[in-house]
Amino acid sequence: MARCRPCDLRVLVAVACGLLTAIILGLGIWRTVIRIQRVTVAPPSSTPAVFCRNGGTWENGRCICTEEWKGLRCTIANFCENSTYMGFTFARIPVGRYGTSLETCDKNTLNAGSPIAIRLCNVSIYGEIELQNATIGNCNENLETLENQIVNITVDSKNISAEAQVLTSDASKLTAENITSATKVVGQIFNASRKAEPEAKKVAVTTVSQLLDASEDAFQRAAATDNDNAFTTLIEQMENYSLTLGNESVMEPNIAIQSVNLEGSEGSTKIRYSVFRGSSESLVSCSTSVDTNVDRLDPDGRTQLQILLSTNKSTKACGFVLYQNNKLFQSKTFTAKSNFSQKIISSKVNENDQDQTLSVEMVFSPKYNQKEYQLHAYACVYWNFLTKDWDTYGCSKDKGTDGFLGCRCNHTTNFAVLMTFKKDYKYPESLDILSNIGCALSITGLALTIIFQIVTRKVRKTSVTWVMVSLCTSMLIFNLIFVFGIENSNKNLNTRESDIDIDFDDNQMLTEDTIETPNPSCTVIAAFLHYFLLATFTWSGLSASQLYFLLIRAMKPLPPHFIIFISLIGWGVPAIVVAITVGIIYSQSGSNSHWELDYRQEEICWLAIPNNNDFIKSPFLWSFLIPTIIILISNVVIFIVITIKVLWKNNQNLTSTKKVSSLKKILSTLSIAVVFGVTWILSYFMLINDDDIRIVFSYVFCLFNTTQGLQIFILYTVRTKIFQSEASKVWKSLSSSVGRVKSLPSLRLRVRMYNMLRSLPALHESFRLLEPSEVIEETTLTESDQITIKQYLQIRDYFLCSFKDAHFQRVLKTRPELPTTPRPLRPAHGRQTGNTSCQENRKCPVTPCACVYPLARASYNRSSSEEAGGRLGRSCRVVFGPASLAPAHAL
Repeated sequence: MARCRPCDLRVLVAVACGLLTAIILGLGIWRTVIRIQRVTVAPPSSTPAVFCRNGGTWENGRCICTEEWKGLRCTIANFCENSTYMGFTFARIPVGRYGTSLETCDKNTLNAGSPIAIRLCNVSIYGEIELQNATIGNCNENLETLENQIVNITVDSKNISAEAQVLTSDASKLTAENITSATKVVGQIFNASRKAEPEAKKVAVTTVSQLLDASEDAFQRAAATDNDNAFTTLIEQMENYSLTLGNESVMEPNIAIQSVNLEGSEGSTKIRYSVFRGSSESLVSCSTSVDTNVDRLDPDGRTQLQILLSTNKSTKACGFVLYQNNKLFQSKTFTAKSNFSQKIISSKVNENDQDQTLSVEMVFSPKYNQKEYQLHAYACVYWNFLTKDWDTYGCSKDKGTDGFLGCRCNHTTNFAVLMTFKKDYKYPESLDILSNIGCALSITGLALTIIFQIVTRKVRKTSVTWVMVSLCTSMLIFNLIFVFGIENSNKNLNTRESDIDIDFDDNQMLTEDTIETPNPSCTVIAAFLHYFLLATFTWSGLSASQLYFLLIRAMKPLPPHFIIFISLIGWGVPAIVVAITVGIIYSQSGSNSHWELDYRQEEICWLAIPNNNDFIKSPFLWSFLIPTIIILISNVVIFIVITIKVLWKNNQNLTSTKKVSSLKKILSTLSIAVVFGVTWILSYFMLINDDDIRIVFSYVFCLFNTTQGLQIFILYTVRTKIFQSEASKVWKSLSSSVGRVKSLPSLRLRVRMYNMLRSLPALHESFRLLEPSEVIEETTLTESDQITIKQYLQIRDYFLCSFKDAHFQRVLKTRPELPTTPRPLRPAHGRQTGNTSCQENRKCPVTPCACVYPLARASYNRSSSEEAGGRLGRSCRVVFGPASLAPAHAL
């Protein structure tokens, strides 16, 4: 069998890599085409994305507009334009809101920085949008000083109420102390014993609505320091106020109050209070209705909330208070994390609340992002003034109309539905064929590279073995965990809303509005992936540093204990980073049972990707992105330096640099780029917002990085002479085992051919005989066959050198100065073998040999060698030059 030449092996490897690349790129193009076709043939949406204008969103079959717009497509103006009044300038003001002046109090005043005046934008009785007169505040008055004037409410309630309204007009600037002070002032205005004017109480309702625009954090801090029960007092006083309006109502953006006068009614009756959806979230845009003498609830698609109050014949009046959110009801047992609007409805009658003849039925239409969340459970609760918290006593769930949550209670007070949601995560599909093929090839290549580096470390005698083995080990473990553990096992759980079964018999108190299914194993896998990927980048950086010392600073020795030092860095620093990250997250969120999601994602077992608002504070940024960016930048810099100064630099004084081909330079450049992880830069192009561009870079990134282990195997293992030699031996062994049976007939055929050629000397210079396999000598033959083999080997050896002599004689015609007598050489010794003829000592099937023609003090001429001898069969070459210029590895 002919020997596999290195160039043939390179061609084979190149063809294999080319085919693999073509297959993976073909799969990528195919996936892209399929995706484009799916987008093209997808049925058009029933509602175009641009149907809702001016910031409106499409929800439940209609547009939900901002407060400044209304109409079917949010195209009708619902605001007052910029205006000026008494020297004060006001920006655009939504209907039902008070706008603040652009002019603020001077910095030397007590109320520095606060707006001086406010102005109401309202709708006239004729349906026209109009601006009211401005209310001017006092810059030397603030909420703390106003709190001290509570004793004067009886005589000055109107001014105090107006001043409180001005001071709370800018909710974004309200602090916990401001909220506490304003709550105390407004609570006393509603207090019937203070005898405040009715107009002052209506203005106080506006103040409460403005307070409910303040941040949740400010309310939580205010409730924590509320030692005077200011929140409780305000809620109770507003309930009492709802009984005094006759049949009138007060509507503000965040609060609505309705009174029902039952005087003159005979016997018990039922009152139904309904709140219907408007064009925006503001209660001003909503419509309400009160129906008496009804027997049941009757919600429809427009209903947000409906309550049915059963009264007795002694009931003279009842009132309802609707809160847009639950900020005044700060619970100690229920924690709200989402920003879903939680409406609170209060019902009040002028009789004893514990009267057993009273009953309340309610239905709530839950509002939440149905694309991301699904309802998991709910509880019917009321606000207990004694415990200052939600309670389920006297309330139960009721199977109401589809799409609504029903409740029933045997007393009247502030009611709510506490809901628990479960996020409907979009778990990704399993790794596609492209990723599986790439990772499988990488795992195989990395494993073979590690074995090769360890087994041949003494033969190669190179100091980069430990760095390469460590890099491949971390990359191999990362790929294994990535393939078998990246998917979250929660993916297999049922998460469809139709699978959720709400227990209507169990009205248990809830503790939080969102729940997660814990999965500690996924957290452990995320930590391991975090560690080994950081270790991979760290070892690539250390590999770059080591090559820099070896190639750029070649004249200087490596630092002492270099291997121990880099080992501590390569395996220790990533462990420290991961431990600190997990420790900090657990210390901050350890009390939360779902602290794991602050570290990892739920969709996959990998680091959590935070929202844009929290990106700067995210552990993903500080524990992964920044370290990898620093390593990649340093690797790229070292890569450029090595490429310019070593790989592609041609020194005219060095013959070796002239003979290096461009292909070898390219392969060397790719070898360093792969180890340095330069291809990871492509991951940043995947952050582009354009889907078409991002999908292209995604496949390119997948192609280069999932096959990184395979690239290392090809460039650092397959290309080495040791691997090629061992691979050739294995290949010959396998081939010989297959052709062992056919060896003898082949040998006899060659002997006959030789005899024929010998009878025709003219053909000596035109044919080259093929060598028999080495295992011929190991085959069990007859005695006559063995004699034939021995004779054949002697004849063949003679023929081979004679055949090359014929070529040499042609060279002598052009080079008369060359000697005509060949001198034999054994490559194993690298010197002549005495007077023994070349033909008698040739054993090409067993030991490589060469016929060396000495030149009198002539330099080695490779071109002449190739012309005269070239390769004989597998391992024989005729070489021109002194014996010292023909070592064994040159054959």
